[in-house]
Amino acid sequence: MSLTGTRPKTSAPHQPANVQARVEARLAGLGSVVVALSGGVDSSLVAALAARSLGDRALAVTAVSPALATGELDGARSVAEAVGIAHETIATHELGRAGYRANEPDRCYHCKSELYESLARLATARGFASLASGANADDLGDWRPGLRAAAEHSVVHPLLEAGAGKPEVRELAGLLGVPSAGKPASPCLASRIPYGTVVDPGALARIDRAERAVRALGFDQLRVRHLGELGRVELPAGDLGRALRSSERVAIERAVCAAGYSRAVISREPFRSGSLNLVSGGRGPREPGGRVAPSRPANGR
Repeated sequence: MSLTGTRPKTSAPHQPANVQARVEARLAGLGSVVVALSGGVDSSLVAALAARSLGDRALAVTAVSPALATGELDGARSVAEAVGIAHETIATHELGRAGYRANEPDRCYHCKSELYESLARLATARGFASLASGANADDLGDWRPGLRAAAEHSVVHPLLEAGAGKPEVRELAGLLGVPSAGKPASPCLASRIPYGTVVDPGALARIDRAERAVRALGFDQLRVRHLGELGRVELPAGDLGRALRSSERVAIERAVCAAGYSRAVISREPFRSGSLNLVSGGRGPREPGGRVAPSRPANGR
């Protein structure tokens, strides 16, 4: 089913009609494009606008690896079907890169390098002229080493170029009926592992099992931070009261332990996406046991 929608009548530079016009014009000018589709609202909107402006000269591709959370691929497929863009998957092998496994603050650079190299090979083989991502203007204010990898592979960021941040992206996606318009951010599973802790398939699988188990208890938005044998559950402020009740707390902790952790705890601090990427006062985040980690961007989207 092709996505349709009418542009709202407005003239402000970052209002939906103008963002849509600028992004569609940018994509049309590429001639053909492969869109890196994660299924999140940003890449979904780019895929939708690529379908509108390029038709069958646009292809959405989702990368599949152990770092992709269960359910994300199904979500991406649903988006592609709804917006009317051709969709394929590729396997990426970021775990084969030493820089990715080492999990230093530039881990996303190694991940995105693997992604864009794989997409570039596909694009060349299939005759697509360009690669596009869902990066938006708000990404410039956070720690995003993946943007360096994108620059090295000439990836186009139409939302960022249009000056659209997350609020504008969600508004336009909602107006156009993109299924993921209200979807919470869901970065890769490796983002739950503190920098300096090696990323391995077992840890990623354990995180995935734990998060699925907590969702099954009725908590839709969460992170399970992988702290060795401890799984720390972070929930939004609106869910914390319920989660900390005795029966709910026990159920959550049991679910996390059943997923493979020896211990589980619910953080008393509300979950906020990107919170651990902030380093205040020149001091790094506290590691388990209270020791202050070296001052550097922390991992925790």
